[in-house]
Amino acid sequence: MKRVVIIGGGISGLSTALYLKEQAASAGHEIECLLIEKGSRLGGNILTEKVDGFLIEGGPDCFLSEKPWAAQLCRHLGLGDQIMPTTEENKGTFVLSKGRLHEMPDGLILMVPTKIMPLITTSLFSWLGKLRMGFEIFIPPRHSKEDETLGSFVRRRLGKEALDKIAEPLVAGVHAGDPETMSMRASFPKFMEMEDEHGSLVKGMLARMKKAKEVQRASSGPRPTMFMTLKGGLSEMINEIVSRLGSSSIKLNTSVAKVEEKGGKYFLTMEAGATIEADSVIFSTPAHISSSLLVELDNPLSEKLQTIPYVSTATVTLAFNASEVKLPKSFGFVIPRVEERKIMAATFTSRKFAGRCSDEYIMIRCFVGGSKNEYLVALDDKEMVDMVRGELKDIIGLNAEPVLSRVYRWRKAMPQYTIGHLERVRWISERVHQHPGLYLTGSAYNGIGISDSIREGEITAKKCLDYLFPKR
Repeated sequence: MKRVVIIGGGISGLSTALYLKEQAASAGHEIECLLIEKGSRLGGNILTEKVDGFLIEGGPDCFLSEKPWAAQLCRHLGLGDQIMPTTEENKGTFVLSKGRLHEMPDGLILMVPTKIMPLITTSLFSWLGKLRMGFEIFIPPRHSKEDETLGSFVRRRLGKEALDKIAEPLVAGVHAGDPETMSMRASFPKFMEMEDEHGSLVKGMLARMKKAKEVQRASSGPRPTMFMTLKGGLSEMINEIVSRLGSSSIKLNTSVAKVEEKGGKYFLTMEAGATIEADSVIFSTPAHISSSLLVELDNPLSEKLQTIPYVSTATVTLAFNASEVKLPKSFGFVIPRVEERKIMAATFTSRKFAGRCSDEYIMIRCFVGGSKNEYLVALDDKEMVDMVRGELKDIIGLNAEPVLSRVYRWRKAMPQYTIGHLERVRWISERVHQHPGLYLTGSAYNGIGISDSIREGEITAKKCLDYLFPKR
């Protein structure tokens, strides 16, 4: 019987293990799949806590409906009826600009304006900024295959105000990254495709919207919102995967010290001293962790993995008595770095998704750290909560005493797709091919986010099985 060892128990490792088990069974192959996790729990950055009637997400709180793989996996796991959209009557986002919150104009999709009047009437942009954004349809496409930073791309197509007030806090903020180093081709290829195909982001976005409406008219069921989640929290997906894998397939609190390759087999030495032999080994750990485990097996590969940078972030969830809080009707607000604040954004969690807490409370989640203020993640819980409360007081006048507070830190957990990322990943992929049966998967390579990690898990599982059971 072939044995596969997966290192890392986040959504990447778990989805890889699930697809391995199911694909092998479907093909009539017998394999032993063992997942090793150094921590005491599974799920990685996905962490749902239920405390005194509050449903709190420590890491991501949703997945994008545009990327279908997370929703597909949920349905496959029998959680289709648990998929939940955002509460659309509260829809909207504010942007902090010059110390004041401005509503993001209707029709602004990510960073692309698709409606004229809301752009004309918004207080967010100056008249020069509005004209520059409207002029985007006349900017010729670059027609170059060379990579470009997000900052350069947005300034070129939409102007500096669009970068500072929208693209940086809204688009780069998802990655907690610096727009002046982020790779467009690796992080946001669809925007570059729009420019290549339509010559304009505005024209490209309108074409995509038209196509999406046609698809929706042809499909049955309710229209999904941009962000989707699970009624019981995203950990429901983790729990269901774990139950299908079975406890005998998982080792918690187990650290791998090194991985060696001998005679077509892999030998994993644990920190405790034991050795596990495997026919194939899959690393679903962050690139810098995989690097440390591959030093002896392949030092050039280890060094290249170290060139993928990571940043640390934290989320702080606070709950208040609803009677003591007055919030603007929206899902929350984002903060451009030019505002020099200590939080990146705030989500009005109980407004965004139903059932996060009872109506007598309001729950707010703030985002800390990232490429600019990474040092703040080192604050202790009280210092971080006090800092966040101070920011909320300054920005929205919130001075109430929280009835609940939770801090979650994610140290060096967010990979950064900087300029040259695609070339780095291509080199890594070619180098890995020199070690048959060894695979790297996860958010460090071909997509950040839950859906991308799930898709990569499925692809990696298929590659592994094709290696172990080649077709005659």
